[in-house]
Amino acid sequence: MTLLQSGRARVSLPAIFLALALSACATVEAPPAPGQPTEPTVAVAATATPAPTAAPRAFRLTILHNNDGESQLIHAGREREDVGGAARFAALVAKLRQEARDRGSGVLVLSAGDNYRAGPEFSASLARRPAPFFDIIALDLIGYDAIVLGNHEFDFGPDVLADAIGGSTSTAPFLSANLDFSGEPRLAALAAAGRIARSAALEVNGERVGVIGATTPGLPYLSSPRNVRVLQDVAAVVQQEIDALLATGVNKIIVVSHLQGVAGDLALVAALRGVDIMIAGGGDELLANEGDLLLPGDEGSIFGAYPLLAPDADGIDVPVVVAPGRYTYVGRLIVEFDASGTVAAIDPASGPVRVVGGDRPDAVAPNPAVQEQVVAPVADFIETLARTVVGSTEVPLNGERRAVRARETNQGNLIADALLWQAHALAERFNAPAPHVALQNGGGIRNDNVIPAGALYELDIFSMAPFSNLLAIVPDISAEQFKEILENAVSRAERGDGRFPQIAGFTMTWDPNGAAQALDDEGRVVTPGSRVRDVRLADGTWLVRDGEVVAGAGPVHVATLDFLARGGDEYPFRGAPFVALGVTYQQAIANYIAEGLDGVVTAARYPEGGEGRIVSLNSSSAQR
Repeated sequence: MTLLQSGRARVSLPAIFLALALSACATVEAPPAPGQPTEPTVAVAATATPAPTAAPRAFRLTILHNNDGESQLIHAGREREDVGGAARFAALVAKLRQEARDRGSGVLVLSAGDNYRAGPEFSASLARRPAPFFDIIALDLIGYDAIVLGNHEFDFGPDVLADAIGGSTSTAPFLSANLDFSGEPRLAALAAAGRIARSAALEVNGERVGVIGATTPGLPYLSSPRNVRVLQDVAAVVQQEIDALLATGVNKIIVVSHLQGVAGDLALVAALRGVDIMIAGGGDELLANEGDLLLPGDEGSIFGAYPLLAPDADGIDVPVVVAPGRYTYVGRLIVEFDASGTVAAIDPASGPVRVVGGDRPDAVAPNPAVQEQVVAPVADFIETLARTVVGSTEVPLNGERRAVRARETNQGNLIADALLWQAHALAERFNAPAPHVALQNGGGIRNDNVIPAGALYELDIFSMAPFSNLLAIVPDISAEQFKEILENAVSRAERGDGRFPQIAGFTMTWDPNGAAQALDDEGRVVTPGSRVRDVRLADGTWLVRDGEVVAGAGPVHVATLDFLARGGDEYPFRGAPFVALGVTYQQAIANYIAEGLDGVVTAARYPEGGEGRIVSLNSSSAQR
C-alpha cells in the first residue's frame, strides 16, 4: 500500500490503513455514511485486534490513460507487429475496465492528446472525407470519458479538427482550458454545443470527478491552429477551472495536459492548489516500478517511478503519470479518495500495462469491431501505397528522427532540393521571384527510419512528408534576418528539436558551443545567438563570414514550407509576406524524384552521410 499526503488535508496513517488496505484477507463491508449512496462498498481488512468504529466512506477510482496515439492504428512498427495497435489497445482497455469494476472501483478512461497525427494512416482518413475519420472511430470504440487536445490535432488546421470532432458518435468532451476557439466559427460552434470544453464534471459511481484539459502554449509554433487563440499562462487558467469546480462541490480534480513532456506537468503542479492527480502527454516517458512487465528493450528507458510525486503550491504531494504513446501501453492509476475528496492512497497495482499479442502470457486478442472498422481498411490503404512505385534510390536514405534533427542527412538534402527545384518550376506561374535557397525543418520529416536502396514507393513519400504543408516562397529576406532564421534553426540542436534545418542552395558552418538564440513570445530576438559562423550561397556569394553578416550581402528569396513562413518552430520570419505555390511538400518530393531526377536518386548526388552542406564545429574536429 502506498500512502500519500495529498488533496486538501493531511492524512493519518491509521485511517488510511483501516479504510483502504486491500489484501487477500477476509473482509467485512463498511456501512455507508448517512445520506450517501450505497455503491460502491469499501472493503476493510479484518484484524486480530478489536475493530474501531467504521471508517468514513471512501471512493476507489481506476484511471486508464494514454497519450500520443498519433494514428498508429495498426501496430507499433514494422519490427513490432505484435505490439500495440488500436484493436489490441481497445481490447486491453475493456479488460482492465471490467477488472476494475469487478473490484468495486469506479473507472475513467482519459486521453492526454495527440490522438491523431499526419502520416500514411491518417491519409487513409483524409481520402474518405467527409466520412468519420478512422482515428475517431477508434476513440469512440475504445470508450474514452474525456479527450484532451494536443498539438497534432491542429496539424491540418481547424477545419479538419472540426470534421474529426463532428464525426464522433461519443459524448466524451474534447478538453482544453487554455485555448480560445472564438476566432474559428466551426470550432466555436462545437464549443457552444459542449463538444469542446475547458473542463468537465464526470459522474463515476455516484461521485463527481472534475477533469480539466490543457494544451501546450507552444501550439502556434508546433502546429497550425490558425485563429485559435492560445492562452500562455496555463497555470492561471487551470487554477481558475479548479476553483470553479471546487465551488460547485466537485472535490476530486484531475488535470490532463499535453505540455510536450512530463517535465511541464511537474512544473505546473507546483503552481496549483486543489489538484489531486496530473496526467501528462506529449513526451512519451516511461514510468514504471520494479516488477512491471515492459516491452522488450524498454527496461533501460525508464524515466522514473509510476507515479511520480510532485508537491503542489501548498507542498502537498500530487501523483503525476504519463505513458509511452502509439498505443503501446495503457497507464493504470488506482487511487483511493477519502470522504473529503483527498487522495489517501495509491494501489501498488498501479503502473503501465503493455499492449501485446502473439504467444505472450499477457497477450490480448484484437477487439473485433476496431479490427474490422479501423485496422483492416487502414491496412488496405497503406498496402496500396506500398505497392505504388514512384522511383528508386541507389543509396539508403537516412530519415531517422535523431539524425534529421541534429545534422545534415542525404534524405534531408533530397527533400530540401525538392523544395528548391519545385519552387523554381512554379515561381513564374505565381509571379514570385526564383528562390536562392530552401529550408526544411527536421521536425517535418517523419519516417524515422533509413529507407533501403531499391524501389521508392508512394508509402515512403507519405512517410517522409506526412503533413499538409504547402510549398512557399518568401522573397527579399535580408542577410541579417536570414542569419537570425538560421540561428533559430540550430538553437536547440542538442535537444533534438524539430527546428533543425535541412538545406539547399547554400552551405553553412555552425558552432554548437556558441550562444543559442532566444526569442520572446512575439518572435522578437532577445538573445541574438552566435552559433552560425559561415553561410555561403551555391554561386559562391558569402552572406556570413566568421559569425558576421557580410556588408552588402543579400537579400535572398527563400523556398520553404508555409508552416515555417508563418512562424512555425519559431522561425523568425516575423510576418514577412510569402507566396504559397499550391503544392504540398509531399507532392514536391514525388515530382522532383520523377522529373528532376528522372526517377533515380543516385549515390553520387546523395551520398550517405551528406555532402558537407552543414558542418558542425567542436573542440576536436569538424563533423558533418
